[in-house]
Amino acid sequence: STLRCPVMPPSLQCVAMRVPTVLLSLLLALSLLSPWGSAAGSCPLRCVCASNLLSCSQANLSAVPAPLPRFTAVLDLSHNNVTRLRADWAPARLPHLHALLLSHNGLAFVSTEAFAHVPRLRHLDLSSNRLRTLDENLFSDLGELEVLLLYNNEISTVDRTAFENLGRLRKLYLGQNRIARFPLELLREGTRLPQLALLDLSANRLRAVPAGELQALPAWLRDRLYLHNNPLSCDCLLFQLLDRGRRRHLSAVEDFQDELRCFPPGATALVKILELAGKPPLNCSKAREAVLEAHLGDSVTLGCDSRWQGVRSRHWVTPGGERVLGDGGNGSVVLLANGSLQLRALRPEDAGTYSCWVAGPLLNETLYVELLVHNFTLHGPHDTLNTAYTTLVGCILSVVLVLIYLYLTPCRCCCCRGTEKPPAPRDDSINSSVLSTTPNHAGGTGEPCASHVATSAGTGQNGRFKGRGTPPLPTRQGPKAQRKVSDPDSVSSVFSDTPIVV
Repeated sequence: STLRCPVMPPSLQCVAMRVPTVLLSLLLALSLLSPWGSAAGSCPLRCVCASNLLSCSQANLSAVPAPLPRFTAVLDLSHNNVTRLRADWAPARLPHLHALLLSHNGLAFVSTEAFAHVPRLRHLDLSSNRLRTLDENLFSDLGELEVLLLYNNEISTVDRTAFENLGRLRKLYLGQNRIARFPLELLREGTRLPQLALLDLSANRLRAVPAGELQALPAWLRDRLYLHNNPLSCDCLLFQLLDRGRRRHLSAVEDFQDELRCFPPGATALVKILELAGKPPLNCSKAREAVLEAHLGDSVTLGCDSRWQGVRSRHWVTPGGERVLGDGGNGSVVLLANGSLQLRALRPEDAGTYSCWVAGPLLNETLYVELLVHNFTLHGPHDTLNTAYTTLVGCILSVVLVLIYLYLTPCRCCCCRGTEKPPAPRDDSINSSVLSTTPNHAGGTGEPCASHVATSAGTGQNGRFKGRGTPPLPTRQGPKAQRKVSDPDSVSSVFSDTPIVV
């Protein structure tokens, strides 16, 4: 029946009697909209709930509490006794979960299907547990994972597919484990972990690292590789890799100089890697900034290998102080889209030290590239072959001329025509030179050739001055008396300073 107020007009109802019913309905609606309302499940026992955060740390749990609210974004299960993470720990899909903390649990087993229901996970902390192996495709369901903490475990074996499909992983912490082999498959070619920017391998059992291949890695990864507290073998390439990082003030090197140690060849005591410069038995030389050699007329590209990702801006400064900005330089200096500087048609004045100024997301960085320009052009292999061929032909012609000089002497008595004197004997042919610019015999009319021998100082072959002249001929005596003393400069005329034109 309808209640009426006794003192009010009959047309008005008693609204005051209906107010509690309206308030009750409003409270019920608010409870349904609340994250921890009965529609989504209550906050698990021994856990603290705040908004979309669920903290069950230090709750003495041996299993993951169930059921978990679907809207949980951060789940903290650290400092418990969850030793096994099975595939059914999250029976329902948790589409909003982006951070899962499981450190300090004594965790020894993780199912390969444990992360099938948390595909949006970006931060996973499995540190300070008892994991020994990283099995095949263990994290392949976490395509959006960015940070993975696995330090302070007992990991000794890493399957090469354990990190498959982690295309967005930026930071991987594997320190304080038992890894004895460098997991180069994580870095090679940048295909498995293309966005990896930090790799911590400190305090493991690494004895050797491929320093040559690490030097070829992108700077943002190479300069954030932590290798301290490993029993490494001393190597000059490793020294130069770390020495370069020290000069660039990288925290991975500068903050752990005392912990970066190695075993010298034949030694049993560790020494500091950064103190190997110039010391036996390795006598390593210090690393230098990039040095590039080129030749006149070449085109070269200077790389700006910055360690920062997400660079906001960069520009180059030439040795002459000219700034090359993003819109490019003049016709011979161009700034490319990837930040490299291209120099075309090199000139001698292009040599010097170029600096690349990089504005990173947190700090700025300056890199230096020294360019050496040789003052000659470098030809291709076909030009080298032509040069060798020309040299060979010149040598052959020189030999031919020497043979002509020795065996095919021209007539010695061209100046004695019309006389009755017999021609000079063949033994006198050595006095002539086919390459001499001054004849050995002076011309004359009616005079025998032998009577015109110079006895005073004058110019000799090729315009050379003869201070002593040609000595007089000895008196003929017997059959052997026809020999004459040869001109001492005639033989050397073949190799005189008169150029041989080929």
